[in-house]
Amino acid sequence: MSEKKELGLAVVGCGVVGRMRATLAKDFPGIGWIGLSDINERVGRQLADDLQADYFTTNFHELIERPEVDAVIIATSTWDHVEPTLAAAERGAKLLIEKPLATDARESKMVLDAIEKAGVDAVVGYTQRFRRRFLVVKDRIVSGQIGDLTAAVTRAFMNRMAPTGEVRLTQDRRFLTPMVVSGTHSLDMCLWLMGDAAKPVSVFARSTDKVMNELGTKDATFGVFTMEDGTIWSMNICWALPKEWPGAVYGLEIGIVGTKGVIDIEDTHRDVILATEMPQGPAYNPDGLEIDVRRHVDFLTSFPPGDTYGGELWGPLREETNSWFQRIYNNKDTPHATAAEGHRNLVLTMAMDLSAKRGQELELPIDPDTLMDGLME
Repeated sequence: MSEKKELGLAVVGCGVVGRMRATLAKDFPGIGWIGLSDINERVGRQLADDLQADYFTTNFHELIERPEVDAVIIATSTWDHVEPTLAAAERGAKLLIEKPLATDARESKMVLDAIEKAGVDAVVGYTQRFRRRFLVVKDRIVSGQIGDLTAAVTRAFMNRMAPTGEVRLTQDRRFLTPMVVSGTHSLDMCLWLMGDAAKPVSVFARSTDKVMNELGTKDATFGVFTMEDGTIWSMNICWALPKEWPGAVYGLEIGIVGTKGVIDIEDTHRDVILATEMPQGPAYNPDGLEIDVRRHVDFLTSFPPGDTYGGELWGPLREETNSWFQRIYNNKDTPHATAAEGHRNLVLTMAMDLSAKRGQELELPIDPDTLMDGLME
């Protein structure tokens, strides 16, 4: 039996998520070389030192062009995925891209086209697909346990830490909305679970901005999608809950009704609660973000990537990342979101924003140019 070549991995972006994924790569036996890049040299070199990485640069082009590179993780800021993704696709590298592909639907389509033209295997980071509860629900729906779908509802509640963290590094906040940044996770989850029934033909949405308008974004967006087969789906998110709200990030509820049954998912993390006299810091604490709130109650296990034990991360981001290593090293079939699904998710979240802006139902599918022209009116 011949030995397989160890892969070279480039990680572009050494913040919270980049650090998590790069640390997991260090322990995967099929990864033989790790290179890092970050425009924040202090953050990047700290990770390079911690991992004893093989290479570090502040220029992602220099990293991606290294001959050792076979695969690339794009973990830069939400609005900064396009250029490194295009460079990696042109290089022919396998890709794991943090969502979204872009924050502009036209750029997202350009990225998707480049990925498909290059013929590279590219997936998008929708970590919650790798949680046991959602995998078992997907299996039950696929096997016909609830029959043909007729209706679905998705509700996501988040405190204000996510939008506060997202807007801190840019003044261009036009498209850093609840749906584009965070609602995309619950949108992807419900579309993935619904499978073939998830072919939207229209959406009607509304938004509010009484709290988060001072940060240049919205409080909440609520919408109703109609599917090609008549299935209806209510998709709602609010990320303006008080910072003291004890859910670290997501509190999610999903209900899916079929002709033969129903699946009801309560994922608000209120089953394991910590109450303490000791102040609790935020689960998400990127470099440069000052947190002015300390909580004394926490919904444990509510941080989407997972939790630490013994200095290691355990949970869905570990499962997702290690599964991706198996995908690129052993050609394993995995439940990752494809680049095409990532583009679809962005378009649908932005379509909700456009419907809310116009106050009218929007027909789907919608061309990216038409979508962006409408949002920028």
